[in-house]
Amino acid sequence: MLCKYRKTQQRPTPYWTYRMEKTHLQLWEECRQFIKDNIPSAQYDAWFRDVASLSFDNMSLTLVVPSAFFVEQLEERYLGLLGAAIRQVYGRGVKLYYQFNQVKDEPKTAVNMRSAEPSPAILNAGAKTSPTNPFAPQPVGDIDPQLNPRYNFENYCCSMSNKVAWGIGQSIANDPKIKTFNPLFIFGSTGVGKTHLIQAIGIRVKERNPQAKVLYVTARLFQSQYTTAEAKGTTNSFFHFYQSIDTLIVDDIQDLRDKPATQNTFFHIFNHLHQNGKQIIMSSDCSPADMEGFEARLLSRFRWGMSVKLENPDIELRRNVLVQKAEQDGLMLPADVIDYIAANVTDSIRELEGIVVSLIGRATVLNVDISLELARGVIANAVRINRRQINFEMLTAAVCAHYGVDADLVFTKSRKREISDARQVVMFLAKKLLKMPFTAIGVRLGRSHATVLYACKNIEERMPLEKQLSDDILAIEAAVMQ
Repeated sequence: MLCKYRKTQQRPTPYWTYRMEKTHLQLWEECRQFIKDNIPSAQYDAWFRDVASLSFDNMSLTLVVPSAFFVEQLEERYLGLLGAAIRQVYGRGVKLYYQFNQVKDEPKTAVNMRSAEPSPAILNAGAKTSPTNPFAPQPVGDIDPQLNPRYNFENYCCSMSNKVAWGIGQSIANDPKIKTFNPLFIFGSTGVGKTHLIQAIGIRVKERNPQAKVLYVTARLFQSQYTTAEAKGTTNSFFHFYQSIDTLIVDDIQDLRDKPATQNTFFHIFNHLHQNGKQIIMSSDCSPADMEGFEARLLSRFRWGMSVKLENPDIELRRNVLVQKAEQDGLMLPADVIDYIAANVTDSIRELEGIVVSLIGRATVLNVDISLELARGVIANAVRINRRQINFEMLTAAVCAHYGVDADLVFTKSRKREISDARQVVMFLAKKLLKMPFTAIGVRLGRSHATVLYACKNIEERMPLEKQLSDDILAIEAAVMQ
């Protein structure tokens, strides 16, 4: 078999001598040189330059590769060459393993997968008797749930926009025996906290019952695992692994769109788990009713339990997220900075957290304190703010709509509390947002310059003391600027 490749000129030293004299890094470097001599440089650069040796012990060689895709390509394209190189440098009988991170730059997700048939995949972090990948033919013991400890309920901010989903998640996590919400299908747009919530459920389940088999997996990883299992003829092991899970959490289930074979596999796994009282939790960017490219029978399973939408974060949630993120980073954000960010970054919790990180970075580089002006600069670069022109009539309509007041009454002499308060807010925002002179505001509302000045100062002084008033004004600003 070795005659197919060009050997290096120098006859290799026997394996046992290498083991006595050379490190695993030196051995792998010679192995790479053998490979480099036998393939075009472009192929070597693409598939072997970034492959490194992690360890060589007890006739087992572990190579670090960038991803599971690399494993598939090396096994399909270069297994013969790689095997020849290993036999020449290390000797015969060497077992080859690949290590890669299931999540990029997350060492906790490292997987150690053996080359060729059979292909048991064993998490590097655990014992070899604890497989956490669906290619292990032996019975499955405890597994790594693949959960990020940062995504817990303690770090999850709650408001009216996500209270229903949060409450259901708490119910499942605190008492997994309750199957009213099985399956739980959480959907919403990007960045609203779906991944955080579903992982928080898994973490709480493990906290309450450390023996529970909980697994978080993305739909893309599930697809990749199934494809590899099918190619290697290990689909039975794949099924066995997933059917052993007590709480299965699948993120971004929409990524199985137009993949009928994987959908069929997931359908049977779903049925087995559901029939045996196991909890299934899924997330998606859209509701089951709006999903396309899925089999009808699978969509009907998605609708069996509870479907709940995570709305875009409301003003209360946005402010809570900013305060929490600042506290976690040991940062004190001024109240006006929090209000400005919350009013202008409205679509995504992820964007809010990114803004705080950018603020810290810019303040550190410039060696300045975090201020409203600095926040304006960061947001202008990171978020498209709606700059539509607003006028006095639009502003008045927004204030009256928020308070449920007839807009015509604001222009009258009425002194009713709700009308008077709405009128003062109109004055305050006309000055703040439209930069109108006090006199001009007074003319529009039939009030004197002094009355407008008093109203603006009154609102300004009340806001730090009255949270509801502050929230009302932020909500009105956000509504009128969009």
